[in-house]
Amino acid sequence: MKVWRVGAVWVGTMVLAVVALHAQPEHAAVKTVAHVDLERYVGKWYEVARYPNRFERDCARNVTAEYAKRADGDISVLNECVKADGGVKRSQGRAKVVDKTSNAKLKVTFFWPFYGDYWVIDLGEHYEYAVVSEPSRKYLWILSRTPALDAGTYAAIEGRLRESGYDVGRLVKTEQR
Repeated sequence: MKVWRVGAVWVGTMVLAVVALHAQPEHAAVKTVAHVDLERYVGKWYEVARYPNRFERDCARNVTAEYAKRADGDISVLNECVKADGGVKRSQGRAKVVDKTSNAKLKVTFFWPFYGDYWVIDLGEHYEYAVVSEPSRKYLWILSRTPALDAGTYAAIEGRLRESGYDVGRLVKTEQR
């Protein structure tokens, strides 16, 4: 009788595990945009929303990123934000294109030799907004050329992100003032 109970518990546990495994959403690999014109992409971007991350935990508002082409072909990166105490936090780095066909996959470093993925996964037709993530979907940023996006554009971006398997409920809007 005792063996039967142990067997039943084991089978029940396995059934629950299989059901839970299949209940997990399956998402396709992260896809980038087909092409990024780096000449149009460089310049100043305002962070509109992001997934919370350790890099920006002390950024309270006015988060920006400024990109500029370097003579060696890489891109200089200057991230800035205003901290809760009113001080300004600046981080300088550099990015290099790793997919020369699309220019949509880059590697960024703020502490050489450590690089992180920077993939452009959505981009406005006129480069008025960009959405950046990476293969694990752990990081996500919505950027704009202006401090805010209109509600319709933001909702459309959220819809595409949701369809691509992102949890838009995790997005934190960035205060700009």
